[in-house]
Amino acid sequence: MLHNVTTKKNIRTFSISAENLTGEKGKGGMATTGTGAGSARDLGQGWKVSPYFIVNAGTKMNLADIKGQGAIKHIWVACVEDIPRGLILRIYFDGKENPAVEAPLTDFFCNTDPYDYRQLSSLAMCVNPLRAMNCFFEMPYFTGFRVEVENISKKNTWVYYQIDCEEKEIDPDSLYFHAQFRRTNPLPYQEPYVILDNIKGYGQYVGTFMHWGAKSRGWWGEGEIKFYIDGDSEFPSICGTGTEDYFLGSHAFCTYPGDTYVEFTTPYSGMPKVSTQDQLNHSQLYFDLYRWHLPDPIYFKKDLKVTIQALGWRDDGRYRPLQDDISSVAYWYSDNLDDVYPTFPSKDELEI
Repeated sequence: MLHNVTTKKNIRTFSISAENLTGEKGKGGMATTGTGAGSARDLGQGWKVSPYFIVNAGTKMNLADIKGQGAIKHIWVACVEDIPRGLILRIYFDGKENPAVEAPLTDFFCNTDPYDYRQLSSLAMCVNPLRAMNCFFEMPYFTGFRVEVENISKKNTWVYYQIDCEEKEIDPDSLYFHAQFRRTNPLPYQEPYVILDNIKGYGQYVGTFMHWGAKSRGWWGEGEIKFYIDGDSEFPSICGTGTEDYFLGSHAFCTYPGDTYVEFTTPYSGMPKVSTQDQLNHSQLYFDLYRWHLPDPIYFKKDLKVTIQALGWRDDGRYRPLQDDISSVAYWYSDNLDDVYPTFPSKDELEI
């Protein structure tokens, strides 16, 4: 990316935060009232008077509502009150009523359970100390965008954030960014988990995040991921060789001869978190996994469906279909903003 900084460009950089809600030129840090007013009482305007917002329980808040043409380049969010899956992130483009992005804030940033911190270092997402969440997917828009958070928890929470943008002319062939959350708990016996379905249009699939809860002892990641592209029906065009293989690992993500899981985080893939909830019984293991298709997007021209199997082993060497607790966020670009997402889970259905 370094070559992009060496030429002249007709771009205006702007940033949206609690200190400049509109991103207007020369309008940052002008607040005279806000969440930091008490701390700044001896210093006055320009001294961190409005560094964050409080999103009250049961309410929605717009973090940004921008008109014009350009692209979101980076989003940073940090929440003081940890409420896993208590904040829902939605992003709307070009005046559409349906969101292109809809996911729990923590899952969108690949950090489902912020109580159990791990460093995540990748090109698309970073989770840095302490639980600072960053997204670097570019998100073009032609007439504007709106970013909304909904607090479905029973706690008020402080939200620090910054949305870095570019005001510029967008190529007419630019595609819209999308992200969709799903969860199935438990997965019905001998059924594949659906990561994405009923997606129409012309575009490219660019990433998967999964929060995988293993409900049985033993290995859980033998299943194949499958991409059904442009009219595929019974059989897909792309079929993987195993769950750990899709996330660019191998041999159960473990040390030789297979006694310990190894957490890893790289630019394009990783398993940054192995969370043992019940070490006494060696059950209820949760795994965070991501795979970015940045150098290798999966292109589609009409439609796309993505599934993955939950598969382990029986003692006699046969495969064992599993009934695990599986969540995912699918990330893709397309020219269609009219896809209708499944009904979003309730607060209780989201519970980790």
